[in-house]
Amino acid sequence: MNLMSGNIVASQRDILGLPVCDLGWAEAFAFAEEVATMPFGQSVIAFINAGNANLMIRDPEYRAVLERQIVLPDGHGVDIASMLFHGRKFPANLTGTDFVPALLTYLARPMRVAMIGAQQATLMRAAENFRRHAPWHDFLPISDGFFDRAASDAVMERVREANADILLVAMGSPAQEKWIDRHVGPGHARLVLSVGNLFDVVSGAPHSAPQGIRRLRLEWLYRLVKTPSRLGRADLSFLYHVLRYKFSGTGEAHGRNDTAKAGSP
Repeated sequence: MNLMSGNIVASQRDILGLPVCDLGWAEAFAFAEEVATMPFGQSVIAFINAGNANLMIRDPEYRAVLERQIVLPDGHGVDIASMLFHGRKFPANLTGTDFVPALLTYLARPMRVAMIGAQQATLMRAAENFRRHAPWHDFLPISDGFFDRAASDAVMERVREANADILLVAMGSPAQEKWIDRHVGPGHARLVLSVGNLFDVVSGAPHSAPQGIRRLRLEWLYRLVKTPSRLGRADLSFLYHVLRYKFSGTGEAHGRNDTAKAGSP
């Protein structure tokens, strides 16, 4: 499979029936920069890891939403699946808590970055820390993640009025991806990312893995030490789904090539 946007072409690997982008760090940054600076259209980026892959297996609506978005690989579990299905790891572990701050550093052109999600105090601390991290961008905390969902259109009107280039949504999976799919349109921002617990991490919450651990793709080991029972259940469930997909014949077509185009007109 291939994903194309302007000058960026990337293969996609079938992971449990979901196309996942095969990009290194440099290619992922270049792709995100290109779509964020387009004068029209919109691209939505999500991340797949063992935990939300398990959710996807049980939730057809969530799978359908991810199939409409651009999905990047996040974590050791997805690498294991790639090894079993394709004989090689992904070029990079593009976990959102690393990818998004690095992307903001990479983007030299000043951007207006709207933020939705987390607790109000966490959202405001994250915005302030982002301003210190990349002061040439304008960070706009639009709403915490606990607003009445009936007010979603009003929240998105605030994003539209802010003239945002990039929108970060931190509501946890699958809620954030489904909410983006239902309420975010091309007039709101050209690049939209679902970012999970990013605002907690950026605000200084202590529960994320240290950067060195993430660089070595050993978040699974860090989480195993911190919360062994939760990680064990999630990873065993994911491994079961991977092996079942591998040996049931469901994944016979993983190597076929199709064409997917990022962004909407």
